[in-house]
Order: sequence, then structure tokens, then C-alpha cells
Amino acid sequence: MTHSTSASAQDTRPPGPWRMALRSLRRNRSAVFSLGVLVFLAIASLLAPYYARYVAHTDPFVSNVAGSIMLNGQEVDIMQPNDNLLHLGLSPIGPTWHGSYLLGADSQGRDVAARLLYGGRNSLLISFCSAALCLVLAAVVGIAAGFCGGIVDIILSRMMDIMWSVPVYLFAISLSIVTLSDGLHLGPFIIESDNLILPICIIALVYVPYAARPIRGRVMALREAEFVMAARCLGVPRWRIVLQDILPNVTSTLVVLGPLIMAMSLLAESALSFLSIGVQAPAASWGTLIQDGEGLIYTRPMVAIAPGLAIVAVVLALNILGDGLRDALDVRDASHREQ
Repeated sequence: MTHSTSASAQDTRPPGPWRMALRSLRRNRSAVFSLGVLVFLAIASLLAPYYARYVAHTDPFVSNVAGSIMLNGQEVDIMQPNDNLLHLGLSPIGPTWHGSYLLGADSQGRDVAARLLYGGRNSLLISFCSAALCLVLAAVVGIAAGFCGGIVDIILSRMMDIMWSVPVYLFAISLSIVTLSDGLHLGPFIIESDNLILPICIIALVYVPYAARPIRGRVMALREAEFVMAARCLGVPRWRIVLQDILPNVTSTLVVLGPLIMAMSLLAESALSFLSIGVQAPAASWGTLIQDGEGLIYTRPMVAIAPGLAIVAVVLALNILGDGLRDALDVRDASHREQ
């Protein structure tokens, strides 16, 4: 009898706040669809080597201006005469809508679809790692400033204000130019200029103030909460209060900021790569693909349109997902307060 009573009590126990947030997110169809789009693009980018080898049958990093493909039983040159009256000059083949050169070729005769998937690997990797590193740094700065207060808060807040006053892209461009020529030297460690760690660190650094400020405000509110004041009165060490009381309650803010920071990081990476100070050749990203298609915008616009549409799709999906997470976590916080 006692066992059945305890089992029924466990079955009727209300769900936890995180489970309620997950349920709320599942009911948000736009957020679930956006998450599906992101997962699909991530998986497609991870499968880029298999697409290039078994579908496109080409190396997207090797120039192929003198090559040709079989299209509808006929051999077609990859570089074709221009469509002007005199047929002067050559233009890459346009979209074939078949396995090889599905979206056409760029000015070097390389498969745009294959390079689009390879570029997605770098763009998504850089934006995700930049967002993660940015949130870690912002959490450290925001919690330290909000919880410690006093001189620590003044110093960290003024540093964030100085970084905030500099335009994001100007700040990122300046840091990229400084590290582009000789890389980054950190004592015995040397990070080469073509290493993806450089754009990851640069983009993460420039967005720290944007994430640290709301975290600081959240921590300042939590610092005056009753459970934190009770822990202080009981003599609980400050580091334990931060780990057990402050950090878990800041997690929801970090989760909501994650997709938004990742979207901004993707735009920053694309801008830097377009200016040739982000991802360096022979690697590719969506920004470098847009740069490759700049000179073909009137003859073969798909070279630039395809990566542009990919950027738009990811940024839009991340923003919709961020809104869904915010709404779901608002439900979580409300239920947590009720409990």
C-alpha cells in the first residue's frame, strides 16, 4: 500500500521548469521548423566530402577551367563563351540542376554546390564556436561585475563600455588586419593566420559586451534575492553561492542569447571573409563564396546568390529559434517562481 501510494505521488508530481520549457518549445511550430532547418544545413555541410566525391565527382578546391562534363549525353565545357553579341571572353557554366555542377561553376571552374557545403562547414563552425566562447567570457565578466560590485563592477563595466563604443565591424576588421600578416604569438604558442581559431577568437571578443550587459543585470537582481541573502547569512562561501545559486539562474539568459550571438557571429564572419580578412584560402566559407561571385553577378548570379541565401536562412532560423527559446523559458521562469 505504501509503495503504490509513493508511486502514484511520483506520477502526479508536477513537471520541472526545464521540462515545461521543453514542452512549450515543442508546441512552437516555427521554432521547431527553424531548428529542423539548422540541423539539416549542419548535416548537409558535414556531408560535403561525400557529396563532392560521390555526387558531384569533383574537387571543389582545384581549378578546372579547361574541364568539361557530360550533360544530357553531350560533352559540355565548364567555361563557355559569353552571351554577348561578339561572344568575347568566357563565363563559367550555369546551374545544371544535375549531380555535377548543380548550381554551376565559379570563375575557376569549381563546383559551386560542393563549395557551398564546404563553406557551410567553416561558417557554421566559426559562428557556433564564437558564440560559445563569447557566452563563456560574457558569463565570467557579467557574473563577476554583477555579484562582486564595487571597484570590480566599475572596472569591468567601463571596459565593456569602451568596447561597446567601437563599431563591431570596425573593431573586428582592426583585429583581423593586425593578426592577418604574422598570426598571433602567445609566448611559445603561435597561431597561424590561416587558422580558424583566429576568426573565432576575434568574433567572440567583439560581441562579449553585448552578452555581458544583460547577464550583469540579471546577476545584480539575483544578488538581492532572498535565497542569496539567506545563503550569505548562513556563511556559505561566495564561490559556492555563484556556482549553486547564481549560475543556474543565469543559464536561461545564456540559452536565449546563444542563437542571437551565433547569428551575429555568422554575419561578422561572412563580412570578414568577404573582405579577405576572415577565412583564408584554400579554405572556403559563405563569405568567400560571395566574394568569388562578385565579378559574376551579372552573368552567373547563382555563385553569389546561393551562399547569400544560405546566410539568410541560417540567420532567420536562429532568430526565430531564439524567440521561441525566450518564450519557452519565460514559461519556465514563471513556473519556477510559482514553485
